This record gives sequence, C-alpha cells and structure tokens, in this order.
Amino acid sequence: MKQQRDIEKNYPTSEFVAKLRRLADAIEQGSKFEIQIANEIIYVPARATFSIEHERDETSEEIEFQIKWSHE
Repeated sequence: MKQQRDIEKNYPTSEFVAKLRRLADAIEQGSKFEIQIANEIIYVPARATFSIEHERDETSEEIEFQIKWSHE
C-alpha cells in the first residue's frame, strides 16, 4: 500500500500549461496519464473521473481541477 500524501505544488506558468496540455491530450484520447508532482510520478488511469471545484471567501477565490480514481 502506498503512503498517504497531501501536497500542493506551485509551478511556473509554462510548466503548468505543459502539464495541462498533456492531461487534455490523454483525456481526449482516452488513455492513461503520467505526471510528476514534487518528485513523485503519479500514474492516472484512463478510468479516472474529473470535476471542477470553486471556493470563495471574503479575501480570495480558488478553482481546483480534480482527478479521482480508486485503486483496484
């Protein structure tokens, strides 16, 4: 079993855009996706589901693009 992890990593705009492009291509093709986040490679299966979350408070707003899957 993998160790639990909860990390948020900031990326320069060009790296973020490149990761989003690769993700969009994989989703469009119905294929799995591989991404490195904070020195760990994550393998996202084609069966993953996608959602977008929006949060707002008095001083800020946040949009999260979420990708979820279960370990089978």
